[in-house]
Amino acid sequence: MDFITSVSQAFTQGGIWMYAILAIQLVSIAVIIERSIVLYGKKKITQTATALKFEDDIRRGEIDAVINKAHNLSNTEPIAKAILAGAQSAKFFGGKEEIQAKMDEVLLHENALLDRRVGYLSMHGNVATLLGLLGTITGMIKSFAAVSFADPSAKAALLASGIAEAMQSTVYGLVTAIPALIAYAVLSNRANLLAEDLNQGALKVFNWLSYNYENVGFKTIKKTTKTANEINA
Repeated sequence: MDFITSVSQAFTQGGIWMYAILAIQLVSIAVIIERSIVLYGKKKITQTATALKFEDDIRRGEIDAVINKAHNLSNTEPIAKAILAGAQSAKFFGGKEEIQAKMDEVLLHENALLDRRVGYLSMHGNVATLLGLLGTITGMIKSFAAVSFADPSAKAALLASGIAEAMQSTVYGLVTAIPALIAYAVLSNRANLLAEDLNQGALKVFNWLSYNYENVGFKTIKKTTKTANEINA
C-alpha cells in the first residue's frame, strides 16, 4: 500500500503532462504485448525449412503437386503463399520475370506484416522522453514564477512544489521511454530474422523454378498431351 500511495502522490505532483505520458505508456504496452505474441508466438523461423519440402516436386516438374501443397499450407505458412504465386506463374509459362514479380509481390506484403506497429515503439520512446522534458521545463517555469510573486514565507514550499513536478515528469517519461526503446530493438531484430528466413526460402524456390522452368513446362505439356491421346483413343 505504501508503494501505491507513493506512486499516486508522485503522479499527482507531476502535473498535467503525466497523463499524456501515461497514455503513451499504455499504448506502448499494448503494442509490445501484441507484437510479442505475433513475432514470438505465431511466427517461427521455419520458412526456409518449409521451402525445402518443395524442392523434389519442383525438380521433378510436378508443378500441380507443388501448387496443391502450397495451397494447403498457405493459411499457416507465409512462404507457401509466395511458392503458390510462383508455381502458378510457372505453370502458365509466365517466365522468370513474372515468377519473380509474383513472388516479390507476396513477399513485400508478408514482410510489411512483420514490421507492422514495431516502428511506433521508437516514436513512443522519443515522445515520452520529450513529454518528460516538457514537464520539467513547465515545472521549473511554474516554480520560478511562483517564487517571484510569493510571500517570503511561502517561497520555499512553492519552489519545492515546482521542482517536484519537474522531476516527477522527467522520471516518468524515462520510465516509459526505456522499456519502449528496448522492446523496439528486440522486436525489430526478431522481425528482421523472420524476414530473412522468409526471403531466403523464397529465393531458393525461385531458383528452383527458374533453373527447372523449361523442364517443368515440358513435363506439364507432355502430361497434358498424354491425357488428350488417352481420351481420343
